[in-house]
Amino acid sequence: MASHQTDSKTTPESRGLGYELPWLVPGLLAGICILYFYVSSHSYPSFGAGLYLHIAERIVENGYALPETIPGYTADGVPFAYPPLMFYVSAVLLDVTGLDPFTIARYLPGLVSIAYLIPLYFFTRDLLGSRPQASLATLIVAVSPPVLQWHISAGGIVRAPALLFSLIGLYAGLHLFREQNTRWLVPALVAFTLTILTHPMYTIFFVMSYLLLYVRFDRSLNGLLRGLFVGVGGVLLTTPWWSSVLVAHGSTVFTAAAGTHGGIGNTIPTLERLVEQQFSESPLLSVWHLTAIVGCLWLVLKREYFLPAWLLLIAVTIEEARFIFLIAALVSSRFVFTGLVPWLRRESSGMLGREEIVTLSVVVLVTISLSGGALYATGGLNAHAGSPSLPQFVTDGDVEAMEWTKENTDPSAEFVVLGDAAEWFPQQTDRTMLVAPWGVEWKGHQQYSTQLRQFRQLSRCHSSNCLTVRLMQMNVHPDYVYIPKGTYTVRGMQREQPREMVSRMVTSPQYHLAFENEDVAIFRLSDGWHPPRPGTAGPVPI
Repeated sequence: MASHQTDSKTTPESRGLGYELPWLVPGLLAGICILYFYVSSHSYPSFGAGLYLHIAERIVENGYALPETIPGYTADGVPFAYPPLMFYVSAVLLDVTGLDPFTIARYLPGLVSIAYLIPLYFFTRDLLGSRPQASLATLIVAVSPPVLQWHISAGGIVRAPALLFSLIGLYAGLHLFREQNTRWLVPALVAFTLTILTHPMYTIFFVMSYLLLYVRFDRSLNGLLRGLFVGVGGVLLTTPWWSSVLVAHGSTVFTAAAGTHGGIGNTIPTLERLVEQQFSESPLLSVWHLTAIVGCLWLVLKREYFLPAWLLLIAVTIEEARFIFLIAALVSSRFVFTGLVPWLRRESSGMLGREEIVTLSVVVLVTISLSGGALYATGGLNAHAGSPSLPQFVTDGDVEAMEWTKENTDPSAEFVVLGDAAEWFPQQTDRTMLVAPWGVEWKGHQQYSTQLRQFRQLSRCHSSNCLTVRLMQMNVHPDYVYIPKGTYTVRGMQREQPREMVSRMVTSPQYHLAFENEDVAIFRLSDGWHPPRPGTAGPVPI
């Protein structure tokens, strides 16, 4: 693969952290600002991490031994087959600091999202041989919505550290393969081990990226052995975890989860998403999408194939925009400094000099990026088919309703919860909800898709008749149903519950109002009322 600035001869000479700080500061400041805007605008974390914190609580209750099953999410609970590292970190935070789960889910992902910018900068600096390019790429990642969505939000408790470990491993791998420097073997091994113990999708990202680094920079037998040392060593070091999962649940638990969240074979949808977003989103967000597309074409024309090949490889193996746009940030930065800036210097004319034109252009691009990232972090942009970005799954009313549930219902009571507040419900109440897709991927694609479909259908009900018939069709027998009022979300998509919903529920003989506040109504099902078996119900009235 041809590349003009991706070999050891062009690596910037190390001059100490003090020299690097001016180049690091823009990205870090951007990350800090994004976190500030996010926390200031979110009383509760966006999206969900209730299952994750519920797992952490079970670990503490279990004396820090691995639990086999996590209760509350469906009647039988879900298998605990997740990589355990960050659940143990969360367990220690809960146990030692006394922090509440919402606080951990609100702050921890954002803090780690700032931290992973540091290895990203150094990896990009050494890969592209340019501090300015590394600085711009780091800043783009810091404010990029596709990256922020899954790392600064609540689920970033797991995903942000996984990206941190992956980027540390990529930095070590770059030097391991390019300079054949064996002193990077141990850092690479540690980083890969931590990645395996944190998130399976980032493990795939790590492996695919290492394969490409090897092909680009080494291709020797010794290099292959070094890569195998990292890969096999990481698998062996994580044996205590995955072997215990195999003993508890069998090998099918891993294969069952593999097909539930995309993956190999989804190249076209992912690349299509990359192209479509630059047309459908605000210019504040789309500027770097378009730049990345043009940049890929530019690099191919310049016979610099590594970054386009890396982007394509990850698109083929992982159907997740966060990885695509991480690499796209490097593509954009490379294009800006090797394509756009030289062109502006050649073509600029008028009152402003060439350097002023170049500087102004970069400042404008950076300002647009920061503005877009800030608006995204505050939920001020439409990012989900017209729904606000980074929605909160719970409100003060939800927390009050869940506290009432914990204090006033039998521990054996079973619930159906409408809307995304359901993700936090078992963690907040220690009660079971019968319809819940979270964690069910470990039971297999069929069970996961069934739970997901049922959750969506129930959450979109706007009348007691709809709810009753859905429960009949699904053969679900809850003791209580939890109804959001007003604005709520279903899988991140904003919906509006009409006022008539509660009044219709109140007049229905099957339901008795047990609790109500401005945001939530909880209904107890009539004693002895059980939905008949599937197939006996008629059409569903909405």
